[in-house]
Formats: sequence, structure tokens, C-alpha cells
Amino acid sequence: MTARGFGLLQSELKHLVERERPDLVQTVAWAASNGDRSENGDYIYGKKRLREIDRRIRFLIKRLESAVVVRPEEQENVGQVFFGATVTVCDVSGGAIGAEQSYQIVGWTRRTRARAG
Repeated sequence: MTARGFGLLQSELKHLVERERPDLVQTVAWAASNGDRSENGDYIYGKKRLREIDRRIRFLIKRLESAVVVRPEEQENVGQVFFGATVTVCDVSGGAIGAEQSYQIVGWTRRTRARAG
């Protein structure tokens, strides 16, 4: 995992644990105090959302515990493409050298098509 990807997962976990989940627990407690829970939309949706958040928290904890942060600057064989590397490609179709584009090789959790800056 790249250092940036690791940081993004840590930030998401912190946000879920410290902000989103506690706020939702308060909402669910308030909704539960309103009486009949079977027809209480705030309670039903809140409990469903809590399950989703708890599932995501468990997933993030597992990913972060098993993550290995790859630092491209510490790799020895820079002639090969490896996880975390930034690769620059050049279009040479038609015999002329075209524009260069750079990409960073990342994991599936960051599988966007954004160019490496």
C-alpha cells in the first residue's frame, strides 16, 4: 500500500470512530426514546447505518493491521515496475514521439484513473 493510501484509510477510520459513529449513536438513542421503534424511520435507518459503519470500521482495521507501506524511494531495482512506483509512458505511434503521461501503480482500494501529480 502506498503511504498516501495508508493515510487515507487512517483518516477515514478516525472520522468514522470519532465523529460519524458517535453522532449516529446519539440520533439512534433519541429515536429509540420516541417510543414505537417498528414505525420509527429515524431509528430503523440509524440502526442500518450503524451496521454499515461498524462493518466499514472492521474492514479498515483489518486492512491497516495487515498493510505493508511501500516506499518507492527505498526500492533497489528501479528498472522494474513495482507497486507504488510512478511510471512515465510516452506515445510513439506513427514514428513521432508524443506526449508523456505519468501513472502511479496503486492497489484496488485506490483504483482511480487519476494521473500521478
